[in-house]
Amino acid sequence: MSLNFKDYIRVILDYPQPGIRFKDITTLLKDGPAYRAAIEEMRKLVEHLQIDVIAGPEARGFVVGAPLALALGVGFVPIRKPGKLPGETIEAGYNLEYGKDSLAMHKDAIQPGQRVLIADDLLATGGTIATSINLVRQLGGEIVGAAFLIELTYLTGREKLDGIEVASLINYD
Repeated sequence: MSLNFKDYIRVILDYPQPGIRFKDITTLLKDGPAYRAAIEEMRKLVEHLQIDVIAGPEARGFVVGAPLALALGVGFVPIRKPGKLPGETIEAGYNLEYGKDSLAMHKDAIQPGQRVLIADDLLATGGTIATSINLVRQLGGEIVGAAFLIELTYLTGREKLDGIEVASLINYD
């Protein structure tokens, strides 16, 4: 019997601003069996993609991408805020649902031709993921897909991903 993962997501009204229905994944993460089951279901959704490495944006992309990489037996590359990585980096800016931000990756994190899956907790408007894809492509990586714990389909973020295969465990329409 499969779990209804929506039962493990807490929805917080008007956070971080009025009108937003924030999807809080901490209630899933703190439940070991449910968290493990979610990662296992995500693994099944993407295992056909022949992934060499997973890249995930901080911070919640780490709690999805790293265990997913472990489950698939591949490496994990962190995508961080500028100034947080110790080596030589590349950077790109983007718009958030409620502001602006930028991301960085080590220049040696992805090798040309590597098959990369982008993983994150949430696909909303697609800005964070489009920027992550841009960074991987700048380094010569081939994006084979994107995987999300949650997709807010009503925000149409998938449209910013230029036909990339998207796997989402939970959809909010």
